[in-house]
Amino acid sequence: MHGGSVGADTCGVSTGEFPPDWLAAREVADGAARARSLLEPLATHLAQHSGPLEIHDIGAGTGSMRRWLARRLPGPQHWVLHDSDPRLLAEASRDAPGDESSVCADGSPVTVETWRGDLTRLEAGDFAGAALVTGSAVLDLLTHGEVAALARACAAARCAVLWSLSVTGRVELTPPHALDSTFAAAFDAHQRRTTAGRTLLGPDAPLVAARALQGHGLTVLRRPSPWNLGNGDHILLSQWLHGWVGAALDQCPRLIPPSRDYLSQRMHAIRQGTLRAVIDHEDLLALPTERG
Repeated sequence: MHGGSVGADTCGVSTGEFPPDWLAAREVADGAARARSLLEPLATHLAQHSGPLEIHDIGAGTGSMRRWLARRLPGPQHWVLHDSDPRLLAEASRDAPGDESSVCADGSPVTVETWRGDLTRLEAGDFAGAALVTGSAVLDLLTHGEVAALARACAAARCAVLWSLSVTGRVELTPPHALDSTFAAAFDAHQRRTTAGRTLLGPDAPLVAARALQGHGLTVLRRPSPWNLGNGDHILLSQWLHGWVGAALDQCPRLIPPSRDYLSQRMHAIRQGTLRAVIDHEDLLALPTERG
């Protein structure tokens, strides 16, 4: 689990590694956290496009990004949902016609198609005709080379980029506990682990992505998008806590003995409604420069 999602070790970087109940639980928190200040410059840029907007969603999972973003942008829109898990893609394309995620901000329709494949092998040709490439909580599951290649593909396709909810590694728990920083450090090390020959970026992903896109001449805007969880978020906070500690224990098994009391105390605080967590993420918008 990363700053908001369960980790994936497959080369396909599938959100299929994420339990559906976790994806459902986090969707409301994701929507509240995303940096809405990036929507105005994005909409201004997209207004220059004629015809339907083609939007590619990388690591689409069950389609939460489309459900959040489509109704906040003008249309009509055609979404291409990319993932390597067919079950999640099937769910993502099942929204009933007429629900709020099936129409754009101006009432125009939203159409959807799915693309199953390895997200680490996407190239500029896969984005031909795209106005926007987006994705949520996926960059930290990639390597430096994979993010560089994805940035290069987006730049070559001359499309805008909106990558949201990339984990930064900053977590603040209230009330504090003496072991918070210990588990946080182990978790961050787990995020940067090498698995199947791939060294994941984890909390380094936002900076690496920004530099890669800037290196191709795109204008990059970065904004914080933290989760703020507390009383009323018992289910999500409990799932996040167990995933956060579990990843730390995978990285550092010596923490298993003290983790028992730590989890017991933290879970008691969640049940009492006294634990608050700020789990930091970052949103990134990159816009291509206009041709002279």
